[in-house]
Amino acid sequence: MCLSTAYRNEKTDSSVLATNITNIRIDGDRVFLTDLMDETIEVEGALQFADLIGGYVIISSK
Repeated sequence: MCLSTAYRNEKTDSSVLATNITNIRIDGDRVFLTDLMDETIEVEGALQFADLIGGYVIISSK
């Protein structure tokens, strides 16, 4: 199983949005991140980059 960490705008420790992400859904300007415990957070922004081998995604948002 591949799990990812989601970051806001850049990959730094202080910009972590969520960890252990199993699912990403995009609906317009909303990004929904669901984690291993089936909890979902909603972020206003857009998917900027996804490194599926490295296990991280970057969401551009305000």
